[in-house]
Amino acid sequence: MSAGRAERKPKSLLREYSEAIVYAILLTIVLRAFVLQAFRIPSESMLDTLLVGDFLFVNKLDYGPKIPFTEVRLPGLRHPEPGDVIVFQYPEDPRKDYIKRCVATAGQVVEVKEKDLYVDGKKRVEPYVRHIDPSIHPANFDQRDNFGPYTVPPNSLFMMGDNRDNSNDSRFWGPVAMGLVKGRAMFLYWSWDPDKHWPRFHRILTAIK
Repeated sequence: MSAGRAERKPKSLLREYSEAIVYAILLTIVLRAFVLQAFRIPSESMLDTLLVGDFLFVNKLDYGPKIPFTEVRLPGLRHPEPGDVIVFQYPEDPRKDYIKRCVATAGQVVEVKEKDLYVDGKKRVEPYVRHIDPSIHPANFDQRDNFGPYTVPPNSLFMMGDNRDNSNDSRFWGPVAMGLVKGRAMFLYWSWDPDKHWPRFHRILTAIK
């Protein structure tokens, strides 16, 4: 080493830890913005697929992540499909996140007749759907059990909860624009039973279908 070249001083332990923390924070921000985001289930609208106290990861790569603070969406791996469980911003208050099941995409015709879902005139087989109220609401009362026919507008999704009799969804406030979609629910990483004050171990690391 030449005499004129200063020797590189070793980093202090404090600086090494500080840099590691900064890198970890940056990695977390990037992962949350573009890859995965955690979400907690606060309501019963998706029973029995999702329970209050379930914690899940949302996959943002499938439909393409949005660049933070913009409306620009990067290319995704695929388009949303009927049957996907999706997290999105609530159209009437985008500060809130909702989770529902996509039942129809742009151009499809949705109709509910006495609780049964029809898409493009065909009755859907939905083994995950739960009904807790045997009564049938007429269309002139509300749109819970009799709705449509309604054509989903371009670049939008029609979302419904699996707990059909107790779900505030597209039947009441309309379709979800793709710009509000955050990602597809993938799997549970934790589940806590608020009544028993104990983890639901059998649900941890289960896929969401």
